[in-house]
Amino acid sequence: MTEPGDALIFDWNTVERRGKILPEGFSLLDETLRDGLQNPSVIDPTIEEKLKILHLMESLGIHEADIGLPGSSKRAFDDVLRLCKEVVDCKMKIRVACAGRTVVSDITPMIEISQRAGLPVEVYAFIGSSPIRQYVEGWDLALIAKRSAEAIDVAVKAGLPVCYVTEDTTRSAPAALTTLFRAAIDHGATRLCLADTVGHATPDGVKHLIQFTKNVIAGTGATSIGIDWHGHNDRGFALQNALWAFEYGADRVHATALGIGERVGNAPMELLLANLKLLGELDGVNLTKILDYTEAVRKALLWELPNSYPLVGVDAFRTATGVHASAIVKALGKGDSWLADRIYSGVPASEFGRKQEICIGFMSGVSNVNFYLRERGIEPNEDLVGAILSAAKTQPHLMTEPEVISIVEQFIPPTQKS
Repeated sequence: MTEPGDALIFDWNTVERRGKILPEGFSLLDETLRDGLQNPSVIDPTIEEKLKILHLMESLGIHEADIGLPGSSKRAFDDVLRLCKEVVDCKMKIRVACAGRTVVSDITPMIEISQRAGLPVEVYAFIGSSPIRQYVEGWDLALIAKRSAEAIDVAVKAGLPVCYVTEDTTRSAPAALTTLFRAAIDHGATRLCLADTVGHATPDGVKHLIQFTKNVIAGTGATSIGIDWHGHNDRGFALQNALWAFEYGADRVHATALGIGERVGNAPMELLLANLKLLGELDGVNLTKILDYTEAVRKALLWELPNSYPLVGVDAFRTATGVHASAIVKALGKGDSWLADRIYSGVPASEFGRKQEICIGFMSGVSNVNFYLRERGIEPNEDLVGAILSAAKTQPHLMTEPEVISIVEQFIPPTQKS
């Protein structure tokens, strides 16, 4: 197998690239078990399913997981505690975080869980900061700052790290954010989370907001305050904004499996991982369990996945088009799986635990049928291939395996098949 790279593929994506996107010490936070469960169409998985998902996050090298809102219900508390104990018992590398409002009653359950599990739990304390939210709630900036400080104080006193989340940051005014960020840092928050809560931001918004936040942090004299980016997909920018957030200076980005989350969802973790890998940012990271991860989430949450979904959808790496199949077959005929995996795919399936698939349908040619049969240990002949193609051209859908085999059996008795 050869890997000709630039000799056969000119990559316009690298023209004028300024260097690595990921900052030193970057991290990914998986919100599937918190924000993902806020989608109105999902169900709350069993604890066994949550444990499986957590282990798959670990297998993909995801650094941290927000595992719930333990202050919301007894079940949520019990599940979060069990997940924390699993991390301890299995000596997992993944770190855990929990979310809660900036009220003491949401913070104290996290403290209890941390103490009972013997594990540091990062507190993500959130409160709305935008003018529109202030107007609806009847809040003023002084009240928001007071509640924020009180909640942060409780967590910090208990020895827990705090990330301060200004909900709806991307529609919040600079003066308000400056006041709230400075207060949070003064009271011991070690991270600031910029939340695109309603999916308002464009890449320009990401750039300006992160630069503004870096300037505020610099003005406080603090030297080790991290910046999180949490983006939703209401305008279709979530994945793009997640990548730009790293480019512009965030050191932690949030995402969920399959982008499942509130309303239309969040940045999709599997596509964020895949794109970072394809950009050369995750060399040496094994992502072949991405399909296991997304399938576990899909089944646990009873999520319907479009066939055409990138990377993990059923159609992501299959074709029934004659010219496409012919090119893949020719590449394989050269004994070159690297070539076959890229000739009609911008994403090499094998790097993500998938493979190229050739089907038979109304737009297929001889190459489709020959490949399909040989892959199943059936040696094609002209009459058999012609019969299968004739049948395929009369149907408005791809041929199923039983349909193909029923024609095969008319030409080749079962005892003669290899």
